[in-house]
Amino acid sequence: MRSLLIGLLLLCPSLVLGQTLTGNPNALFGAAATPEFLPVEEAYQLEVEFDGERAVRLYWQITEAYYLYQHAFKLRLEADGQPLTATPEFPPALERTDEYFGDVRVYYNNADIMLNAAAPVPAGATLAVTFQGCADAGLCYPPKTQYFALGPASGVAAIPPPGRQQSGPTSVEQGTVDLGSLPYMLLLAFLGGAILNLMPCVFPILSLKVLSFARSSDHDRHLHSWVYTAGVVLSFVAVAALLIALQRAGSAVGWGFQLQSPGFVIALAYLFLVMGLSLSGMLQLGGSLMNAGSSLAGRGGLSGSFFTGVLAVVVASPCTAPFMGTALGFAVTQPPAIGLAVFAALGLGMAAPLLLFSYSGAARKLMPRPGPWMETLKQFLAFPLYAAAIWLLWVAGRQTGVNTMAAVLAGALALTLALWLWRLGGWKRGAAVACALLAVSLASWRGLDENGKSATQLAAGLVPFSEQSLAQLRREGTPVFVDVTADWCITCLANENAVLFTDEMTAAFAAHGVTYMVADWTNYDPDIARFISSHGRTGIPLYLMYPADPAAAPLLLPQILTRDTVVQALEAVSGKKPQIAGNFAELDPSSSN
Repeated sequence: MRSLLIGLLLLCPSLVLGQTLTGNPNALFGAAATPEFLPVEEAYQLEVEFDGERAVRLYWQITEAYYLYQHAFKLRLEADGQPLTATPEFPPALERTDEYFGDVRVYYNNADIMLNAAAPVPAGATLAVTFQGCADAGLCYPPKTQYFALGPASGVAAIPPPGRQQSGPTSVEQGTVDLGSLPYMLLLAFLGGAILNLMPCVFPILSLKVLSFARSSDHDRHLHSWVYTAGVVLSFVAVAALLIALQRAGSAVGWGFQLQSPGFVIALAYLFLVMGLSLSGMLQLGGSLMNAGSSLAGRGGLSGSFFTGVLAVVVASPCTAPFMGTALGFAVTQPPAIGLAVFAALGLGMAAPLLLFSYSGAARKLMPRPGPWMETLKQFLAFPLYAAAIWLLWVAGRQTGVNTMAAVLAGALALTLALWLWRLGGWKRGAAVACALLAVSLASWRGLDENGKSATQLAAGLVPFSEQSLAQLRREGTPVFVDVTADWCITCLANENAVLFTDEMTAAFAAHGVTYMVADWTNYDPDIARFISSHGRTGIPLYLMYPADPAAAPLLLPQILTRDTVVQALEAVSGKKPQIAGNFAELDPSSSN
């Protein structure tokens, strides 16, 4: 069933193959304390004391199996709002190759740093200390900043951050403002947004908008493309505002969180059905079918262009394009203004191809002349939308159960009947309203379903995810591959069917002795959400290959997988190459394909 759905979804342009930049620990947010990982204040206990009038000693007691990065230390000494000249002295550190920063120096057990001021430290001075560390078991913390009031006579006292009162703990800890990384993250977000246009379901919307330009004047093209851009950008910013608000309120959510609600999934399936019927010419939603998608996006004029942009963002929600993971992980660790700027860049990237097309005479010359082919293409583009509706109904069934899926199918039939009756006019429109209400009631019915996805058994050889099970396997020296996936994640399903769940790859996992662990995020799970965030991501797919060495950090694989990428990671974590029957000579990275 899963393979059939993937084939249907990929009727429209296939997913773009590419490499995803690995996450940056500066992009991590809020890894909540669990029995396996200590709170940051317990993992790294800091003591600050004077050592003479000009020297301040900073001493970290580091818990076993945790470490601190030498390059991440930032020490700022101020008096009366003015910085004081001070030079830190770092003790020798251990050199290691880190998956995030490359060759780095780290401290285990303890770190003893001396901060030497150029002049005696005056009374009332403040010291801001920023540090960052990770646990060998695979969890990295966001940068942590502590503040201290200094006085030669009064000594050292910890104080709250400037301008912030003491308050209770929150589930999401915001890192320090990282303006130096902001331009790079904005670029990643822009590129990720541009790639979203090639994802299934988004491409038909964009194609229809491009076709509408064939009969437009230059002024109309430019104006409508900018209004479309405004719809895309404002929609992304609205989603970001909701996401940040939920996280600050204590909810462990990430990109695509709305698809964990069966009600939203069902509503999206109904929307795709209506869009497909409109493109097939079976109903008329407004003055211009070129803006088809919903009753709002189907309207002519500027409002149609704006809501087409809104619709494009809605249908893009099941997708995480390359480059998006790192940028969105960074966004949610920063103050809201910076986070919203990153999401706005994502929206600009998504709108950019259409915006550029509206201004490019050369690109428009490549289009065939307007004619009957445009109507044929429009009708053809309905079929990917029907396929997407089928897939979403399957997701709803996996989330709740087969009875709910059957009820929603009946609701889709009632909705189609309502649209047909509405076209006939007169008293039949009353019957159409009744059918539409029936469709809504069926969509909200849960029937006799009880367990839904939770009752689904994993395939042979796969084990369900839990941080306790992962920690236990690592203590035993077993390499582990963690696949964070969901039925509503198109990229996840494509990777699993094309690479991970093939017979060849199953044999490769067995040959290398790597345990395949599945973290299914189809339904909301705060533990999985925190696990995702601890690795600098806010969405899925997320693929982690843990080495046999319990002290080694995991390998973070790209979001778009290839066979060679996975096999090379298997060999890296197990330290051996497969010795099994079959054509596995091709798995050697040194061989050519």
